[in-house]
Amino acid sequence: MNLPNLLTLSRVPLMFVVVGLMYAQFHWAATLAFWLFIAAALTDWFDGMLARRQGTVSAFGRFMDAVIDKVLVIGIMIALVNGDYFMGYNIAAMMLLLCILCREFAISGLRMAVAVRGQVVEADIGGKVKTFVQLNAIGWLIGARMFANDFPEAFGDGPGRMIVSGVRWIGAGLFVLSAVLTITSGITYFRRHGRVLFN
Repeated sequence: MNLPNLLTLSRVPLMFVVVGLMYAQFHWAATLAFWLFIAAALTDWFDGMLARRQGTVSAFGRFMDAVIDKVLVIGIMIALVNGDYFMGYNIAAMMLLLCILCREFAISGLRMAVAVRGQVVEADIGGKVKTFVQLNAIGWLIGARMFANDFPEAFGDGPGRMIVSGVRWIGAGLFVLSAVLTITSGITYFRRHGRVLFN
């Protein structure tokens, strides 16, 4: 249980704290949620870099990094849909989230099937881009709520309100893009490793 793996595992409790803050009503809750999410997202980059630098890359670390990324992203995405972060387009957001959930469960099953044979399905470039876009979508959406709730003097009306609306739409657009990338990267994984299920 080295430092990179501890950083990986830390994203689970951070996810619970971020989601709790997204529902909290006190002042600065949205700001705390935003910056704690940024911290959690940065550990996704830092743990891998640290493991490579220390020479402590392991099958456990690679496997858990991929699984915990899903826990972080899906947990917060559920809170986004339930918390009305999509400007009234909650049904469309929920349909996209269900597509993401189906893909992630399917790929997790594929990873377990491959692991039984002593192999590890590592994230390819498509999976990494998908995760990057998902994290960005979440960041923009939480950021819009932070501006609206905690800085009403600057973003409550006029140009400030338009900025918040623009940030929300960027987040929503990235959310749609992340759903598309999630599905296409899932198809790629099954093309490369799906044969394991039939051997």
